[in-house]
Amino acid sequence: MTAEFKTIKYCATDDAVARITLARPEKRNAQTFEMLSELNTAFDLAAHDKAVKVIILDAEGRDFSSGHAGPGDLDFKSYQPVGTWADFGAPGAEGQWGFEQEFFKGFCMRWRDIPKPTIAAVKGWVIAGGLMLCWPCDIIIAAEDTLFTDPVVAFGVNGVEYFGHPWEMGVRKAKEMLFTGEVMTAEEAKQLGMVNHVVANAELDAFTLDMAQRIAKRPMIGLKLAKQSVNQAQDAMGFRNAQEAAFALQQLGHTHARVVHDGIPVDPEGQKLVQETLQKWKK
Repeated sequence: MTAEFKTIKYCATDDAVARITLARPEKRNAQTFEMLSELNTAFDLAAHDKAVKVIILDAEGRDFSSGHAGPGDLDFKSYQPVGTWADFGAPGAEGQWGFEQEFFKGFCMRWRDIPKPTIAAVKGWVIAGGLMLCWPCDIIIAAEDTLFTDPVVAFGVNGVEYFGHPWEMGVRKAKEMLFTGEVMTAEEAKQLGMVNHVVANAELDAFTLDMAQRIAKRPMIGLKLAKQSVNQAQDAMGFRNAQEAAFALQQLGHTHARVVHDGIPVDPEGQKLVQETLQKWKK
């Protein structure tokens, strides 16, 4: 299986490591639907390649990802859905529900369930949808300048579509992040267990590759069994059901916003509030 990419880069090395790189640095790696589709194809490439044992997800430029950014150049008329959801152009909530099920929650759950170990190397801003790219990964390594935030309660929804917040940082800190829209540093994220390691910016690539190579020396069957065991334990604690419930509430928030704001998906005041919060943290 081969593929050509416009918004990401893909490389599989001789040491059983595949590297997927977000490649829109001029846009702070904001995620178009085109990028998400290409990411999914790249994850499938690595998952199906018998020579690959570990997958790294990283990014070009200063920031890991500044979140969602519309359709990009994706042609929805020719796009073949990966999941069973379709009819993205249906009126009202049906169309919105369909494409978010496919591109947001659906893709994230697929990546979370890849049986091979995955490592996210993050830096700079990780905003809203950026969390949905690193959270499905098994290990997160952060550069010391990394800043995490999910400010979308200001837009009238409960959080990003892959609702990992309580599992990633605990219930009370998840509520604080969502209620306030404030920014979390890499060190705080490490203390909460959301991040495995915090390293100097200049060491991020080397540190991540070294860990991937060490993991790749382990037998593939053992890695698969270990990952499946941990994921199943998380599912037994309600992770998958909680995802479905939060996603349904997210769709309610979208519908409410469109009704209240005359078809505009985002409250302008909420947009202003988010920009003020981010501006406060800019260096």
